Amino acid sequence: MSGFELKRVHLPNGIHLDVVDEGPVDAPVLIFLHGFPESHRTWRHQIAHFKDRYRCIAPDQRGYRGSSKPQAVEAYTPDKLIGDIFLLADALAIPSFTIVGHDWGGAIAWGVALGGQHARVNKAVIANAPHPVIFQKLLYTHPGQREASQYIRGFRDSANDALVKEHGLTGLLLKEVKWDRPSAMEPDERDALLLDWQNRDAAFGMLNYYRASPIDVPTMDAPFAVPEGWTPPALPKLTIPTLVIWALDDLALPPENLDGLEDIIDPLTIVKVPNCGHFVPWEAPEAVNAAMEAFLAG
Repeated sequence: MSGFELKRVHLPNGIHLDVVDEGPVDAPVLIFLHGFPESHRTWRHQIAHFKDRYRCIAPDQRGYRGSSKPQAVEAYTPDKLIGDIFLLADALAIPSFTIVGHDWGGAIAWGVALGGQHARVNKAVIANAPHPVIFQKLLYTHPGQREASQYIRGFRDSANDALVKEHGLTGLLLKEVKWDRPSAMEPDERDALLLDWQNRDAAFGMLNYYRASPIDVPTMDAPFAVPEGWTPPALPKLTIPTLVIWALDDLALPPENLDGLEDIIDPLTIVKVPNCGHFVPWEAPEAVNAAMEAFLAG
């Protein structure tokens, strides 16, 4: 497994992050955010591809691996996760950057882009991470999305904490995640992940992303309708160039998550990746690299 050197970056909020920092220090910056339950290694193919022309920054985010792992749920609210990224850019003397995110990293990247557009964030690249407004509406109205997201209820259930303490994150994943599409991960990468999942503090750190999230996941017997009185979060329109890469065989996130993006993002580029599951950065690295190349050159 070809590794990247990690450096420790201390943030003024008391969090320290292990960070990949590859490429010319004066080049345009790409900040890569990984999702659950991975690490900076999510982006191994993209960093290797772009580091000759871009400064590639990829943290292990709070709760993961060697980075700070506070155990309180409230340490993982979206504002804190988003704030870490701006503080990281400050600590590395990066005035502006393109934000790139997948899965939970994509959820954070949406917030970073919305909060820093034009001032700090030049462009956004999102891979298989739903926009929060569209995702919440689908959880209310779309049976497939709601069913695919029931694992979130299991991740939030403290009754499963004993299972995590005994078996690490692996035990809970086997119980709650019913995705049955195999992913072509290299054996050494899989072994490294399985080892990461045995860290109990990291396991609860990862789960706290779900426990601190304001997203509402109804039970399957709740009505398939927007609740009376519900109004979507008052988020601004995203008006920086945004690329959304979507693998179409994602069992957790159906492609209906793309519907309506054109109404809340302009300019928007969507690239669909067929015959690929959720972990598109490493399941289809050539497609992701090509989409990013074309987008970043524009």
